[in-house]
Amino acid sequence: MFYPYGFLGSSGLLYLGIPLIIGLWAQFRVGSAFRKWSAVRASSNITGAECAREILRAAQINDVDVVETNDFLGDHYDPTKKTLCLSSKVYSTPSVAALGIAAHETGHAIQHAKAYAPLKARMAIVPMTMFASQLLPFVFIGGFFFHMTGLITLGIYCYLILAVFQLITLPVEFDASRRAKIILQQMGIVQPGAEVAGVNSVLNAAALTYVAAFVAALGNLLWLMSMRDRRS
Repeated sequence: MFYPYGFLGSSGLLYLGIPLIIGLWAQFRVGSAFRKWSAVRASSNITGAECAREILRAAQINDVDVVETNDFLGDHYDPTKKTLCLSSKVYSTPSVAALGIAAHETGHAIQHAKAYAPLKARMAIVPMTMFASQLLPFVFIGGFFFHMTGLITLGIYCYLILAVFQLITLPVEFDASRRAKIILQQMGIVQPGAEVAGVNSVLNAAALTYVAAFVAALGNLLWLMSMRDRRS
């Protein structure tokens, strides 16, 4: 979202500018790691979809579907539908990057099957997060353009919910990556050396995006709090 300097103020440049820089850096790291390791064929010669299905079978999870999605890096696990969605380059490619991402998303399915507490907490807060996100456009229009201070307070609560959601997301994502790194080696899907290093590079870069999302939500929260204090 674009904020002109006069609208932001000096606190806005701090609370919003730094998270923006971190976010751009994280996205660069992810894109760079994915491009590099998606060009490296894994010695196991299995695709991301085959990898996911093998891990699910080994974990005795038989009720999760692995499907292809056209969204670039739109890989995710949907616990409400028990569906593991892999982007085309991950689904059908036997690359080191594809195996790392597929194993990571399969890690979420394993978390779901084992009733991993942070995942359950994130699922529980999703409806509140969606509602808060839908309110934000009205908060900015009413709060800043029509000077309705009450809406700024509402925005603070919205970003508080989003910050909590992003905070809960961190252990969920870190644990999924940890599981992926272990499982891929235990099952011999990736080999020690360059392949393990490639998986680590891709997943560690992806982890930065979740940290950046939390920092961004926290920055917006602090900025709105400073704006409310300035107007009170």
